[in-house]
Amino acid sequence: MMAVEIEKVCIDGLGIDKVLLDLDSREKLSKDYYWYSPVLEKRLKDKIADSIVRPESDAEVETLLKIAYHHKVPVTVRGAGTGNYGQAIPLEGGIVLDLSKLDQILEWGENSVRVQCGVRLGALERAARERELELRIYPSTFMKATVGGYVCGGSGGIGSITWGDLWDGNVSEVVVYTMEEEPRRLVVSGEDLPAYIHNYGTTGILTELVIPLAPKTEWEQSIVFFDDFMQAMEFSHDLSHDDSIRKRLISPHEWPIPSYFRPLKKVVLPEKAAVLLETEEGSQPALARLAELHGGTVGHYIPAEKYRSGIGLSDFGWNHTTLWALKCENNITYLQAGFSLAHFREQVKLVKETFGDEVLLHFEWMRSRGTVTPSSLPVVRYTTEERLNEIIDFFNTNGIHVANPHTYSLDSGGRGILPLMKQKKQENDPLRLLNPGKID
Repeated sequence: MMAVEIEKVCIDGLGIDKVLLDLDSREKLSKDYYWYSPVLEKRLKDKIADSIVRPESDAEVETLLKIAYHHKVPVTVRGAGTGNYGQAIPLEGGIVLDLSKLDQILEWGENSVRVQCGVRLGALERAARERELELRIYPSTFMKATVGGYVCGGSGGIGSITWGDLWDGNVSEVVVYTMEEEPRRLVVSGEDLPAYIHNYGTTGILTELVIPLAPKTEWEQSIVFFDDFMQAMEFSHDLSHDDSIRKRLISPHEWPIPSYFRPLKKVVLPEKAAVLLETEEGSQPALARLAELHGGTVGHYIPAEKYRSGIGLSDFGWNHTTLWALKCENNITYLQAGFSLAHFREQVKLVKETFGDEVLLHFEWMRSRGTVTPSSLPVVRYTTEERLNEIIDFFNTNGIHVANPHTYSLDSGGRGILPLMKQKKQENDPLRLLNPGKID
């Protein structure tokens, strides 16, 4: 079907105010933060939707899916577009389904909340803390990112040192619409849920989610400085395993990464490794003792009453680190690497001996399936795709598992629960119209 015909059908079915056809809107809403990867930037920069549809209810989502199925038009779902893998970019044109207007908080539970998929995580965190609750985990992009976009495109984040990743019980239930002649409304929980986490919208369209919440904690922030990066890692390791100190963020960075953090210029100590922390109010004496034990000092402190009152330390961790580096050097990219808890010391030494400042290390200590894990998003000074692949191969060969962020394919990215996802893809999307090209 010609693009102009499907546009007319969508306007007739949903109203002209729900369909965007101008080039600027199609360009903007067909892209995410794929440009973090120079590989994806080259491959995806010319991809664009034929139209953008912005429904405001489940009924309108269902109407759009019926239209798309009948006319065999691809549909790529989008939240706020803060993902990094091109997951919201339409490879075959068609319709981008922008769900950002489904933005209502529907129901508060005792320790959970039911929301529409377009609710922004930052707004949800503010509302939760007013009720003496808070998010368990969230990405560094949480002020813009939506709940649905995070669940369908993310994995871990701030809070993961305590609560794990999205698969660790941090999503309780989702409402999913299938791509069929008569779309089914599925309420999914339990063993089928992983098919819809980090699925890029390939197995169904999520419109509602139930998210578990944690009791509100008063968080203070601090930076601990060390002469040597391995001192910072040992301190972080011990703090990660110390259950007497409640934690939301443990993020060690080797120098010169802290020099990229321009808003922290006045507090960062030159030539020092830095560990960014969010810990429970009252934890500073214990942190100071542990830091001293490892040869470090607490050099910057933000009290709990100033939490969220300005730029916070979590704005410099996770993949925001890459963004700050890109502001200073235009040849920067990154990897996603899982180091071994038992062998991270040897692995860090090997990476630094082999690559020097070509690969700069920072870690996010987290739990995964209940086990403390040194997760890393190394900053890479990019030269060529071939060299980048050599670095990835080196990591994998030496027991450092890389979930390749330079591919838009779920299969080759090493993310998600693929056998179950492929089963649900076949059941829910028989014409394979949902975000085609992202899963085989």
